[in-house]
Amino acid sequence: MAITRARVSEALRALVFEPEPGVALDEVLDRYYAPDYTHRNNGGVLTREQFAAMVAGLRSRITGGTLTVLDEVCDGTTYAERHTYRVSLADGSTLHREVAVFGTHAEDGRFRHLSDAGFDLPTDTR
Repeated sequence: MAITRARVSEALRALVFEPEPGVALDEVLDRYYAPDYTHRNNGGVLTREQFAAMVAGLRSRITGGTLTVLDEVCDGTTYAERHTYRVSLADGSTLHREVAVFGTHAEDGRFRHLSDAGFDLPTDTR
């Protein structure tokens, strides 16, 4: 039986861009992230609990967004993906970034670890 591997684009859409009404954040996290998940960003490493707190804060600030996958590859448990996103925030501002993500999947196909690095893009171009 083939294991379905989590994809960053699907996880981000479910977590912050297009959350399902009535579905708790913990349920979405369980769908995409292993219990021992770690997330590396800006030189620091977050536990799954810290990552969940960060996502909860983002959900309260983001009113909508789009994500475009530019590249994605999975080889065994190794995963890499590059995307751009445009986010509208509750304060009326917009973020536009390009992000590269590298990580590993757990045996069950959920993410065990992800590291990301990104940079801002001009917000006035589409």
